[in-house]
Amino acid sequence: MAEAAQTNLQTATVQPPRRRSLARRIDWKWLGVVPFFLFVAAFQLFPSLSIAARSFVDEAGKFTLDNIAGLNQPLIMNSYFSSIKISLISAIWGGILGFGLAWAVTIGGLPGAIRSAVLSFCGVAANFGGIPLAFAFIATLGRTGVLTKALTSLGIPLYQNFSLYGFWGICITYTYFQIPLMVLVLTPALEGLRKEWREAAENLGASRLEYWRYVALPVLLPSILGALTLLFANAFGAQATAFALVGGGAGQNLVVTVLVGAQFSTDSFANPGLGNALALGMMVIIGITIFIYGWMRRRAERWQSR
Repeated sequence: MAEAAQTNLQTATVQPPRRRSLARRIDWKWLGVVPFFLFVAAFQLFPSLSIAARSFVDEAGKFTLDNIAGLNQPLIMNSYFSSIKISLISAIWGGILGFGLAWAVTIGGLPGAIRSAVLSFCGVAANFGGIPLAFAFIATLGRTGVLTKALTSLGIPLYQNFSLYGFWGICITYTYFQIPLMVLVLTPALEGLRKEWREAAENLGASRLEYWRYVALPVLLPSILGALTLLFANAFGAQATAFALVGGGAGQNLVVTVLVGAQFSTDSFANPGLGNALALGMMVIIGITIFIYGWMRRRAERWQSR
């Protein structure tokens, strides 16, 4: 008994202090993501919740559904439909051209220097938007733009059937930043195609077209659809480029993002409650798009991990 008591006494004397054991239990690696969560909460989560709450409040601070009911106005519905059509068209154009460019720099066998230059340019061009992009297109395709004057001198009056400041002008402008984004998103998926799959298809007698039809495209399809949904959301949420092109007049009938800004900044259209409801509708559409993108992304990763 005396020996057991002495052993317990020695064990108790060598136990580390409680402060040291508590320090060991703290996982300090989470400290690095604290600024990220604070940023998301301050600039995304809190504004989103604020918009959702203010969509159901009138000027007196009382609950109302008038703001949501106001979304049924023809002007607002047309702006939503126009934004959706512009986003779809620019996403499809950017997806097709971006897929071809991504294929050329990955599977097409272009030199490494060209590949690096293309990917570097895409990294810059994907973030080149807003007012600078609009002014660049105005200087090129505006009524007095360089390309417009060159076509006019050749006997091709561009502005008889086209206008940069209308529907198709915005589609072309948006396509500029959609192409590099498609390249950046789809390049990893194309690089994930294994050579063993192509060699196995060729050993079984499949042609190149059959390989792409029955092997490569089914594997790439989730990545392609996910990239297209991301391009759609990217165009649907753009505001500065469209505002610089069409301003506050025709733009209010064309793009919903410009119409949202008009509800807070102009005297004739000012209605903060309706503006919050418009933004809430955009959040719902973009939320559905992001959900589809995430689902497609998980399916693509599942295929490429096999």
